[in-house]
Amino acid sequence: MTKKILLSLMILSNCYASFAQKEEDSIKMVVNKLFIAMKSSNATMLRECFTDSAIMQTITYGKENKLLVKNESVYAFIETISHLPKDIADERIVFDIIKVDGPLANVWTPYQFYYNNKFSHCGVDNFVLVKLSSGNWKIQYLIDTRKKDGCIVN
Repeated sequence: MTKKILLSLMILSNCYASFAQKEEDSIKMVVNKLFIAMKSSNATMLRECFTDSAIMQTITYGKENKLLVKNESVYAFIETISHLPKDIADERIVFDIIKVDGPLANVWTPYQFYYNNKFSHCGVDNFVLVKLSSGNWKIQYLIDTRKKDGCIVN
């Protein structure tokens, strides 16, 4: 009897691990799609990545090294990117941490940004994604840091 219970627990554990991996893969797909859309200047693809009420913010430093959190319109971002020549905006990320709780996911990705094949800046993107009733993950919130110093450029 104990062997049957242990075997059942092992099977359930493997099923959960498989499900969790599929969720992470779906989440990564949305984040990767964002950067593919940026690089290809594809407004339609960019819009598909975000919820209708998505929020974008950037943490920067102003005069006298004062911390600033700037709001950016998702629609303005999409409009700007869509007018760039293809392959100009190239953000290269590394998936570091992905946390999922039901329909909520948090993704932490250090990045390096290249503009016209020249290193521009680096930082971290922090995405909050929601899984909609359609079953699709979408970006609800994106905040990033930006810096030029202390970047490891590949």
